[in-house]
Amino acid sequence: MTVPIEREIKLRYDTPAAARRAVVDAGARPLRARRLQSDCLLDREREPLADRSCTLRVRIDGDAARVTFKGAPTLGTTKVREELETPVGDGGRLLQVLERLGFHVWFRYQKYREEFRRGDLVIAIDEAPIGTFVELEGSEPDILATAAALGRQPADFILDSYLALFRKHCAATGASATHMVFDAS
Repeated sequence: MTVPIEREIKLRYDTPAAARRAVVDAGARPLRARRLQSDCLLDREREPLADRSCTLRVRIDGDAARVTFKGAPTLGTTKVREELETPVGDGGRLLQVLERLGFHVWFRYQKYREEFRRGDLVIAIDEAPIGTFVELEGSEPDILATAAALGRQPADFILDSYLALFRKHCAATGASATHMVFDAS
């Protein structure tokens, strides 16, 4: 059995419109329309996943939900990690089950995501409370070629998770929020 691998980078953009224009100009085609994603990261008190740099995430994406396990990342030009993901019928109910099993939600984050495809590469435009990012996910040659088509080079690559980006944002701005979510107002 092969181990599913996620390979990705992020690129920062000033605005969602600038990101969209760059992605379309690079020859990407629309894949999925813009929608709100709400993610919950879970861990447990005993034998925490964080001690192994692993992540358990439940993502609610419109009417759909997915549970994902991500292994410890290897950082090079791109970020590479094991990724086991499967759809679930009811994300809220799954969160309840996981809580009963000793997991707790310790970080929540939201983003509006729109997805495109360029060859075998999936390109996501993420509008997060901390800024706009383009995420490239696929093979390293496809990532490098698409980044070049976007006018970017490896020095521009962001390998951080949204959690790490949020923590850096809070440190830089003095914000004291505990979750990266949009203001309800």
